[in-house]
Amino acid sequence: MKIIIIGCGRMGSGLAQALSMRGHAITVIDKDQNAFAALGPAFKGRTVTGIAFERAVLLDAGIQRADALASVTNSDEANIVSARVARELFHVPRVVARVVEPHKAEIYQRLGVRTISTTTWGINRIANLLSYTELDVLFELSSSVELVQIDLPAQLAGRTVHDLTIPGEIQVVAITRGGRTFLPTGNASLQQGDLLCLAVLAASADRLKRMISG
Repeated sequence: MKIIIIGCGRMGSGLAQALSMRGHAITVIDKDQNAFAALGPAFKGRTVTGIAFERAVLLDAGIQRADALASVTNSDEANIVSARVARELFHVPRVVARVVEPHKAEIYQRLGVRTISTTTWGINRIANLLSYTELDVLFELSSSVELVQIDLPAQLAGRTVHDLTIPGEIQVVAITRGGRTFLPTGNASLQQGDLLCLAVLAASADRLKRMISG
């Protein structure tokens, strides 16, 4: 994929390096040419210096051929303007904007801009880690669906994935065993020491707790 990343701070440079290592063609835009030093000498992508929502800068970055764009500067306003320009004027298929202020995310999403609020994610993640619960919430897919992680209770060793599945409510999506993660089938046997990742309806969390508590 041809991906444009706007902003070469910690998030932007890290994202550029990660995507480049996955084989994508990356172009990074930043108004400060010195910021590109964070990419390191091994970075194989392109860099463009300039204001990211200016047409000439975006054209220089190859936005007309871009498959995706992420705007991750420290300015919510700059990120949203850049994202809307990419989406509405250049019809880039996949566009994501970083939003620092959580209350702005819903507003921008109503404008059709997909956002990620690192502040909101961080607050929820820390709260989950500090709160005692049998379920370690990895990610909230929405207000009603969560990805949770559990260590397989000893009493469930030898049972199958099917035994922990409730259609439409609880689904085992991955198992980590001996340092290797795989996607299980319904008849896959559970083993002591397994780490399970499950998609769970928030309303069914108590039901899952009862299932794993035996």
